[in-house]
Amino acid sequence: MARELESAAYVQADLANDADRTRLIREAGAVWGRLDVLVNNAGISRVIPHDDLAAATPDVWQEMNEVNVVAPFRLVTEALPMLREAAARGKAGCVVNVSSHAGVRPKGASIPYAASKASLNHVTRLLALTLAPDVRVNAVAPGLVDTPLTAEWTQAQQLWRERSPMRRAASPEDIAQAVAMLVASDYLTGEILLSDGGLNLT
Repeated sequence: MARELESAAYVQADLANDADRTRLIREAGAVWGRLDVLVNNAGISRVIPHDDLAAATPDVWQEMNEVNVVAPFRLVTEALPMLREAAARGKAGCVVNVSSHAGVRPKGASIPYAASKASLNHVTRLLALTLAPDVRVNAVAPGLVDTPLTAEWTQAQQLWRERSPMRRAASPEDIAQAVAMLVASDYLTGEILLSDGGLNLT
């Protein structure tokens, strides 16, 4: 992607590592001299049947929480001075967290995963309230997205084809458009945009 976009830069970071979170924001700021928008898109999941409680070990819970909740919060914390500078230039800084429909409905690859996304949704609302009006904070909550990771999820694919009003899973471009819409808005904050092709209606 950095090669395809003329002005793009790439900074590698392990978001399970707090030192890397700090370095990521500082290096991004050093490259551009400013930071107007932060999209927290990195996350992890583990497929564990919901009724297999023993498999949802404390280590799994900690791993989910650290990457899916703590990392976005820490990135916002590190980016906050630059996001507030964006507001001083006349347009509120913007954060978009990528959550999941599993954080809204009792679904998902595992209970720890779903709980981490529900937590991220609440953190999104709390930050929106806390950081306004200088910084807007919203989230997109996708359902199934067609990626190499989900290519073998045959039950989920069938569910979206048969029950969602749109009769398909999302494409990555669908979710990118939803993120772009939240970035473009100057007024929306504290919203969890459920982007699941209408499956939540069924």
